[in-house]
Amino acid sequence: MTKELIFVIQKHHASHLHYDFRLEKDGVLKSWAIPKEPPKEMDIKRLAIQVEDHPLDYANFEGKIAEGSYGAGLVEIWDKGYYIRSKFDSTEIIFELKGEKLKGIYCLIKLKPKLPPDKNWLFFKKKS
Repeated sequence: MTKELIFVIQKHHASHLHYDFRLEKDGVLKSWAIPKEPPKEMDIKRLAIQVEDHPLDYANFEGKIAEGSYGAGLVEIWDKGYYIRSKFDSTEIIFELKGEKLKGIYCLIKLKPKLPPDKNWLFFKKKS
């Protein structure tokens, strides 16, 4: 039996409210900052900006990051669960989320950059 891969979405009240979307891969949490609430329904697309990987134990973090520290502000878990990976490459990630709020087939598609760095992705629900 294969190990279930975790995902977590942390609502992050930093200088600007955003959502940190994290997928377990190769022993770390691949991470994206999403400026608006992640979509629960199809036909809603969100910008997702790839950020640095985080350690797996960060998936359970909730609390306050101290003022003066990077990412200062309140962090709370907005959704969490497991995901089934269909495709995971450098330009397209397709997966089924099995969370408390988000369920269904979702995609992350890398956008073609106008200027470096090329960290912008599009996040959306593909199918229920």
